[in-house]
Amino acid sequence: MARKPTPKPAARSTPGRDRTERERIIDAFMTLLAHKPIELIGFADIAKEAGVALADLRGQFGSTLAILAAQTKETDRAVLAGTDADMAEEPARERLFDVLMRRLELLAPHKAAVRSLLRSAMRNPPLALALNGLAVRSQQWMLTAADIGAAGPRGMVRAQGLALLFAQVLRTWVDDDDPGLARTMAALDRALARGQSWSGVLDGALRLAACAGRTGPRRRRDSDDESVAA
Repeated sequence: MARKPTPKPAARSTPGRDRTERERIIDAFMTLLAHKPIELIGFADIAKEAGVALADLRGQFGSTLAILAAQTKETDRAVLAGTDADMAEEPARERLFDVLMRRLELLAPHKAAVRSLLRSAMRNPPLALALNGLAVRSQQWMLTAADIGAAGPRGMVRAQGLALLFAQVLRTWVDDDDPGLARTMAALDRALARGQSWSGVLDGALRLAACAGRTGPRRRRDSDDESVAA
C-alpha cells in the first residue's frame, strides 16, 4: 500500500483579512450545500447566507455550477501550491497518491457538501455529467501536479479515468470518520492500482493504433501497385 503522506493543513484565509465578496459567496454556497441538495439551493438563499445583494451575486456568478467551479478551482490552486518537492523521486503512483490525499485534506471542511453532491448526482444524470466535466479538468491539474502527462488525447483519457476513480474514492471518504483515513487510503490505493493497470492497456492500444496508422496507407499503396502491375 502507498505510504501515508505528511498531513498538510487546509487552506484558510489570513487571520484579520476580510474575505472578498466572491469568497463569501463560495463559502455560503458550500454551507448551504452541506444541508440541502444543490437543486434546492436558490440564488436568494445564497445571497442571504453570504450577506450580499442579488445584483452583486449576479455580477460574480451566473449559476450554482459556476460557484461550484470556482470552489473547485480554488481547491486545485491550493493543491498545486502545496506540491511536495520531496516526492519528485517517488514512482508516479506514489506521487499521485500524495496529490490526491492532499486534495482530500483540503476538502475535509466540505465533507458534508461533497456527500450532498454525490447523492444528487446519483439521481440527476445531467448534473452528474456537468460534475464530471469539472472533475476531468481538475484531474488534469492533479496529474500535472504529480508530473504525469495530461496533455493531448491520451492526457484527456487519463484525466477522465482518474475522475471516475476519484469519485469512487470520495464515496468511501465521505463516510470515513477515522482521523487517519485508513479506509480512504486503502480505497485510493486500490483505485490507483486499477488505474495503473488500465493505463498500461491504454498506452499499448494507442501504440498499436499509431503503428496501424503508419503502416495502413503503405499497405494500401502496395496493394494498389500490385493491382496495376497485374
